[in-house]
Amino acid sequence: MNASYKYFSLSAAVLAVDLYTKQLVQAAFAYGDSLSINAYFDLVRYHNEGAAFSFLAQAGGWQKAFFTGVALLAIVVMSYLIQKHRTEKLFCLSLALVIGGAAGNVYDRLTLGYVVDFISLHYQDLYWPAFNVADSAICLGVGLLILDSFKRPSSAR
Repeated sequence: MNASYKYFSLSAAVLAVDLYTKQLVQAAFAYGDSLSINAYFDLVRYHNEGAAFSFLAQAGGWQKAFFTGVALLAIVVMSYLIQKHRTEKLFCLSLALVIGGAAGNVYDRLTLGYVVDFISLHYQDLYWPAFNVADSAICLGVGLLILDSFKRPSSAR
């Protein structure tokens, strides 16, 4: 079996968990609803029509196609990189997390026209923008990519 299948399986698992959790939130909450879990964490239902932190959310609609296209291109490139560097575990793990997260948000944009966000973290009146499992996987993957970049010179790839 090709070693890259385990990475693509991780991407598929991230996608499945992301879509499942978003479905649960959509079934349980109306848009704008919120449920306080503790002093720092709420479950909410928000719709993000832009990119990270709702960047360009009010841009008139062109941004949805743009972000979808960029994400699809990135998924293709990262898939190629996993195939090419399948023996580099941390690098491929990082890319697999980003692919799974990107796929989850692309699915939302294609089927709903927006991304469902439902995790709200805050301290007193300071709120982090709402996010989802896909966003978490992307952030973790990018963080691991940064860590991986310190392991060897950039000319190694």
